[in-house]
Amino acid sequence: MANNNNGKMSREEAGRLGGEATANNHDKEFYQEIGRKGGEATSRSHDKEFYQEIGKKGGDSTSNSHDKEFYQEIGQKGGEATSDSHGREFYEEIGRKGGEATSDSHGREFYQEIGQQGGEARNGSNGDGKMSREEAGRKGGEARARQRQRGN
Repeated sequence: MANNNNGKMSREEAGRLGGEATANNHDKEFYQEIGRKGGEATSRSHDKEFYQEIGKKGGDSTSNSHDKEFYQEIGQKGGEATSDSHGREFYEEIGRKGGEATSDSHGREFYQEIGQQGGEARNGSNGDGKMSREEAGRKGGEARARQRQRGN
């Protein structure tokens, strides 16, 4: 037992012993309940910006402590878990929603431009009628940059 100069237990030691006693006296449901209550209290006392800020801090901390392979691995696991738990209807629904969101945020000119660029790229390709992934990415990025510059 860590004692200070007066022969009393330190705060650190008292906290550790108290935590151990609590853990011995309560089960999983107890911790779930106090976690739920704490989460509800926090959500009542904090706004959207608070959660954005702590999310950013957590993301920054995670990105500083993990490399590219970590993100590739969790991305693959997440994709596999999603594909194992969802059928064709799920993917049709999220594709429809994504298409609608894109349509809502882009005007007719955007689609005309990317369609024209796609046609030009296919006509000016290696002779097989297909554009390389690199070229498609470059042209798509350029089109998006022009769209943003126009404020659409």
